Amino acid sequence: MAKAKLEYIWLDGYKPTQSLRSKTKIEADFSGELDDCPMWSFDGSSTGQAEGGSSDCLLKPVFICPDSQRKNGYLVMCEVLNADGTPHPTNGRATIEDDDNDFWFGFEQEYFLWDTSIDKPLGFPEEGFPTRPQGPYYCSVGAQNAYGRNIVEEHLDVCLDAGLNVEGINAEVATGQWEFQIFAKGAKSAGDQIWVARYLLERIGESYDVSINWHCKPLGDTDWNGSGMHANFSNTALRTSGSKEVYDKICQSFSPADVIKAHIEVYGADNELRLTGKHETQSIDQFSYGISDRGASIRIPIATVERGWKGWLEDRRPNSAADPYKVAAVIIKTVKSADVLEEA
Repeated sequence: MAKAKLEYIWLDGYKPTQSLRSKTKIEADFSGELDDCPMWSFDGSSTGQAEGGSSDCLLKPVFICPDSQRKNGYLVMCEVLNADGTPHPTNGRATIEDDDNDFWFGFEQEYFLWDTSIDKPLGFPEEGFPTRPQGPYYCSVGAQNAYGRNIVEEHLDVCLDAGLNVEGINAEVATGQWEFQIFAKGAKSAGDQIWVARYLLERIGESYDVSINWHCKPLGDTDWNGSGMHANFSNTALRTSGSKEVYDKICQSFSPADVIKAHIEVYGADNELRLTGKHETQSIDQFSYGISDRGASIRIPIATVERGWKGWLEDRRPNSAADPYKVAAVIIKTVKSADVLEEA
């Protein structure tokens, strides 16, 4: 049997934003099953996760899918553990309290395709800005509007070949800005799939000398949109309650100052540059929710209301560089604090 290439992927200890790391393990007679992926280790002193005198960190495989870009290849998402087997402080996945997969998440991942030769988005001139403001690029078609479609299409195909549950893609409001959406039943699965999809996009970009800019406001204080990772979420109460009062109670559980702070702390670095109250955002120091309100912190989709208050909510505050594991963990904690299961 041919030897398999297992690409072990993990998150490093860089601050304020963790980066993806990976290395290849060769396995003979590999079954393709997660249970047959062995634990592995890496030098944590080179990733900001350990001191040189005691540098071994462990890689615990938690998700596997085919890697169609490599012969006999697999992608293996891993949690980082300390040498004693306990979760490393950088391990956001281990903080998710969703053992029964009652929580469903749909993440809308925005990003910029970045021209490394001029350090600007694809479609930008070398000096200054495009002659047209943002707007015509959203869900656009045509060489004068859509930039980097070949990269985006390749990424979509590779993700689908891997079995990732991508539910759509579209060009976004700014030049060179795109989005993909991933949905999963279970917060850990949703986070696994977002991270693997990010990894694949980064790797594809290498072939085109195009980097992926995950920063939430890479064009600074300009009239060009930032990038988010809107978190659509539901649990049994939201999906079945049929009660506006349940939705109000859950939304209001997000409003206390200490809760707002806990969410913003994991919703991505530099989010104050994006959450200004402009460009379809609420201000970072305020909290609001409303039906169909894209300027609110949490939007209640009109489809939820039309279904008799049975559906989901959308937290619009997480930014494009946020860790979906940590975003899911804090949302779950807050929703559970509303204690509405009996009402549902």
